[in-house]
Amino acid sequence: MSTTDPALMTAEDLLAHYATRRLSPVEALKAVTERVARMNPWVNAFACLNPRAIQQAGESEARWMAGRPMGALDGVPATVKDLLNLAGFPTRRGSRATDATPATEDSPSVLGLKQAGAVIIGKTTTTEFGWKSPGDCPLHGITRNPWDRARTPGGSSSGAGAAAAACFGPLHIGTDAGGSIRIPAAWCGVVGVKPSFGRVPQWPLGAFSGVAVAGPMARSVRDSALMLNALARHDRRDPFCLPDDARDWRDGIEGGVRGLRVAVVRRQGFDAFCDAEGWAALDAAAAALESQGAIVEEAEPALPDVRAIFGRVWGVALARLVAGIPEERRALLDAGILEVARDQSSMTAAEFLGAEALRIEAAHAMAQFHAGFDLLLTPCTPTAAIAADQPTLHPQQALWRDWAPWTFLFNLSRQPAISVPVGLDSAGMPRAVQVAAALYRDDLALRGARALEAAVQAPAAPDL
Repeated sequence: MSTTDPALMTAEDLLAHYATRRLSPVEALKAVTERVARMNPWVNAFACLNPRAIQQAGESEARWMAGRPMGALDGVPATVKDLLNLAGFPTRRGSRATDATPATEDSPSVLGLKQAGAVIIGKTTTTEFGWKSPGDCPLHGITRNPWDRARTPGGSSSGAGAAAAACFGPLHIGTDAGGSIRIPAAWCGVVGVKPSFGRVPQWPLGAFSGVAVAGPMARSVRDSALMLNALARHDRRDPFCLPDDARDWRDGIEGGVRGLRVAVVRRQGFDAFCDAEGWAALDAAAAALESQGAIVEEAEPALPDVRAIFGRVWGVALARLVAGIPEERRALLDAGILEVARDQSSMTAAEFLGAEALRIEAAHAMAQFHAGFDLLLTPCTPTAAIAADQPTLHPQQALWRDWAPWTFLFNLSRQPAISVPVGLDSAGMPRAVQVAAALYRDDLALRGARALEAAVQAPAAPDL
């Protein structure tokens, strides 16, 4: 997306303009903040804004003028989800039950952005503790989809998805424990990357630490890969993070899919719902990859009903979270969290360890499946974005039916998966598919996502 409006430019375009002095980081930030001032009152994407952003943009501008940019993202506006620590700002996690004391140090992914020179413009909203997909929380209220204010942007990275779609900067950090990057990316018409587990370090670890990752949300696959360069840096605070992979994740991204084996997967261990327009989007995406030389066939991995596995992981995490909240504050929590925690609080340690053993079996099944396929192509969400104002009823059923039936498998298996926008449906709302690769083959997932992005008519930014 190249345009004369800096707010609509990709990060790569902004950096090219900075290098030739056709545009300055201050001018870019002012274009973004003008959109924020005009549209955020109804989008509600921000938990808080950074009052020092304009100063930081000015410092970046001085570095570019001196020919000494600080890093690969110097002067690029970016946002941070409010599940991650940003030094000097509270980490409220969308909850009235949390402490408003500012964090004293940055989370690893935030530190990576800062070291690359990005200008942090604010923290974006999240569902409370990242527990669900509809984009509302007790602390900040309802975040709305820029494509249709009556619909949710999705969650739990609700503000990041909405900010990306509204062009409140080109780069946004989300987190994903069951689809929380990919669902809002799909519903907002942007790219959402769930990296391999451990690729992007995290600290402190959250409620869903065994399956959660942090990753990029952006308006293009190339920007997502550029952002991953800054995020995927070893940090000793995270005992599970991978060693540094000294690469630019854009290397090979334009390699195409000719000769790659792509499985179109319509069942992931149970019969998940997808509406007719979602299946049509999947078929069109498969045809687009086949037209570029991919070897495409229908296939189904040999999986158990993974709902039972993820349900226990999700439920135990929420039960543990609630148990850690002082009793006098628990009434401040989202009622749905309390419902799930109550239903799962009787789970025994043996039952939970049994679920972990089944998770490992599912991961093994996916590894075996990838012996025959380079990439998987699946739906990303069951439908387009759902209503923003509807109450969250029966959350445990909604998880499988309405929110995450197509996404949570890849958290259990820990492999990379990317939501790629593929156009608009008959109601003018974004639709997306999901591209996944084997564990640690983030390069292949990005390459497949980029090939698909180049082949389809992805939605432009909404007309706001």
